[in-house]
Amino acid sequence: MTRTAYLAAEGSEADLRVELGDTIVAEHGRLFIADTDVEAAWAANIWRNPVELPITSIKDAAAQLRKMQRNWSLYAPEHFRRAKLVEENLPHVSAKPLVWPALALVAPLGSWTLLAPDKLLASTTCSSPVPNGEWQFVEDREGPPNRAYLKLWEALTRLGHKPAPGELCLDLGASPGGWTFVLAGLGARVVAIDKAPLAPAVAAMPGVEWRQGSAFAPESLPPGPIDWLFSDIICYPARLLALVRRILDAGNVRNFVCTLKFQGETDHKAARAFAAIPGARLFHLHHNKHELTFALLR
Repeated sequence: MTRTAYLAAEGSEADLRVELGDTIVAEHGRLFIADTDVEAAWAANIWRNPVELPITSIKDAAAQLRKMQRNWSLYAPEHFRRAKLVEENLPHVSAKPLVWPALALVAPLGSWTLLAPDKLLASTTCSSPVPNGEWQFVEDREGPPNRAYLKLWEALTRLGHKPAPGELCLDLGASPGGWTFVLAGLGARVVAIDKAPLAPAVAAMPGVEWRQGSAFAPESLPPGPIDWLFSDIICYPARLLALVRRILDAGNVRNFVCTLKFQGETDHKAARAFAAIPGARLFHLHHNKHELTFALLR
């Protein structure tokens, strides 16, 4: 039977429990061990094929990890002091914040934890190339009108694909313009749709056009092919799902990056419907709150 360990995004433990259901066999802090192998959206990092190893000492633990591979990231909800001593005997792994626009990271990074003073759990194959899925960037504290830009930086970096200069992007619910700022900075053409205006500095960026209106009005969508559709709208996920399905049926948008914002209880039914769209990716960003990010690249 396949066994996988899932590290819940901070604050998302209850949602991950729902997502994994009765496949969970053990919990260690935010780390859930389950008899399944799925792309769990609420996991910050997924440890595939983890192995339990008996250890006799701190040096023995470090030696066994080094034998498996070089680079390791520690998650230590228990036995913290002993785990840190093991970590000190492993090669240092840099956790410097990334500089945007960042290249997708490809170097393997294993994850490990101490289940007990004499037993560790380790996986050489993890979904996240950064420690515990905690993506950090050197922040821009002057240009963007809000902190939403960090979500888009992270999403595009993780996807390994971003708008090219001259490509047409539609930014729904754009005001005050955090995502438009990112897209225009890449040299893309941006049609920003919102009832409220963009921040003046964003509206003045080359290639930016603001259109006042509702993102959900059919007439708001420009005719002709659109390279990218972005949405960070505050709305119920079911309403966003209906919009995405309508646009998919129209067939004139190539790529999608949208935030599912859960207001109150998590709408797991809507999340599953987004994940079921052919080719879709649904994941939790480190910079998301009670949200998921939907992406479809074609």
